Amino acid sequence: MIGRLRGRVVTKQPPFLLLDVNGVGYEVEATMGTFYALPGAGSECTVYTHLVVREDAHQLFGFASEEERSLFRSLIRVNGIGARLALTILSGMSVQSFSRCVHEQDHAALTRLPGVGRKTAERIVIEMRDRLETPMPAVPGSGAAVHNRDPIAAHDPVSDAVSALAALGYKPHEASRMVREVNVSGLSSEEIIRNALQTVVK
Repeated sequence: MIGRLRGRVVTKQPPFLLLDVNGVGYEVEATMGTFYALPGAGSECTVYTHLVVREDAHQLFGFASEEERSLFRSLIRVNGIGARLALTILSGMSVQSFSRCVHEQDHAALTRLPGVGRKTAERIVIEMRDRLETPMPAVPGSGAAVHNRDPIAAHDPVSDAVSALAALGYKPHEASRMVREVNVSGLSSEEIIRNALQTVVK
């Protein structure tokens, strides 16, 4: 099991992150909160990871904090929640927001996330309630600040944002609509994604 990586950020193209660890490039699928927290290309960082081994692929998922990874691991134990859907859930809301939804039994907020229907939301609340005895702290760096725009400066931020939202599970037309609702002027793709996701979970 690969539990943590420390290396240099090569590229940040949501939802994928490429880390150079002593000359070995690790491709990691990360939550949007993790993207907001990490520094720009060329900088050193530490990412907590969870490795999913399947017959056809090895997938490495990355998180900015152990709290976020712990919640991811709890989510994939819920019946019907796979690693990709868990990543989508944690990209759509912070650890703190998710914990609040569970304790307040806010099914409506959960169903606004792609892939989460009413029954799935109810199952999440029931199964996660006992695992989250107290509201979990916010993930460091998952707030408003984005450290560096350089990693994706060579790409079109709007197109990258739409592609990233689609990769997180939103239908292409939904992703395009979400981005259109954001004032994208001067924003990086990460900032566009963050603002677009905030319109969904309000």
